Amino acid sequence: MDLQHLLLLSLLLWSQSQAEVVKSVSECTDFFLHETPPQIPGVLENGEIKDQNRYKPICQTYADRRRFFTLYDMRNKIPVFSAYKFTGEGTIKSPDVRWIIEPQLDRNMVPAECQSEASDNDYIDYNRGFLFPSSYGFSEKDKISTFTVTNSVPQEVTFGKGSWNKMEACVKCVMKKYCMNSNNRIKGYLVTGAEPGNNLLNNNINIPSVMWSAFCCYSSRERKWIASAHWANNVPEEPTGKYMETETLNQLRFRKNSAFVMFPRSQCPPDTTVTDFYPELNDQKDCNCPPTSTTTASPNTTTAVTTTQLPTTMQPATTTTTTATTTTTTTTTTSTTTKDSIIGFNLKW
Repeated sequence: MDLQHLLLLSLLLWSQSQAEVVKSVSECTDFFLHETPPQIPGVLENGEIKDQNRYKPICQTYADRRRFFTLYDMRNKIPVFSAYKFTGEGTIKSPDVRWIIEPQLDRNMVPAECQSEASDNDYIDYNRGFLFPSSYGFSEKDKISTFTVTNSVPQEVTFGKGSWNKMEACVKCVMKKYCMNSNNRIKGYLVTGAEPGNNLLNNNINIPSVMWSAFCCYSSRERKWIASAHWANNVPEEPTGKYMETETLNQLRFRKNSAFVMFPRSQCPPDTTVTDFYPELNDQKDCNCPPTSTTTASPNTTTAVTTTQLPTTMQPATTTTTTATTTTTTTTTTSTTTKDSIIGFNLKW
């Protein structure tokens, strides 16, 4: 793409992109299951933000349409989580979009390196990891809407391209096949977030110590609600053979806090996973689900596993990746990017 076309594309994205900062989470509930936001102790409780100066609710908007929700931490300059609906993959691949910053963006909302001409040097050891992955968007506009700094965190390169990318591919395959509702439409609800760490990128933006994700949907095929969760440390990993362990919603809950609930007031099963679907899905191209022997099953399920099961009690923040016994690898499209400039959305207060 030549410079002229790139500038035209950048201007087009700038003109259509808005990150609408709303006064309350209740103004942007379309992306939560049963329109009920997560319970995150000390951050978001009963739909109310506990520290409104620090945490900002954002309706991520593109081309005059709201696409997903983000709760943004202004102190750490990373999102707490993004919530979104998966309605199918569509036929358009993730676009090659350059990341732009809107010049009138509130400078307190984004990292300092995002407020100037950012280069690869800013993220020399990290990728910009999506919370709402571009590959999950149905339309091209859905995919483009994910390219915002308020939807990204510094992510270790090998982790982002390795076990995290495999997890995204596997969950997408599960939802495409099993999250068909009673109206014969694909619909899955997801919440993906990051926990602040103790280190800063360029002495400014927090590098998350942990990244996590959970999904839930009704499956007309199985005639029941299904759900699973994932959690892993944001650390370098070997380039091959690792998968994130599949956990139950309760296992994710007790890793963080007993009052931490991703899908409140729902029928999402707290103590089962979707690991029984993996053998069938791994016959398909690019699903990248872990071998059954490397997944974690709920104590209340009958799935046979070889790893130690995590009890439903408070867990230490340890890594949840395991080494696979298979030598077969499949290349998938990662949801991270190392572009040399940054996109932001025009914030409306």
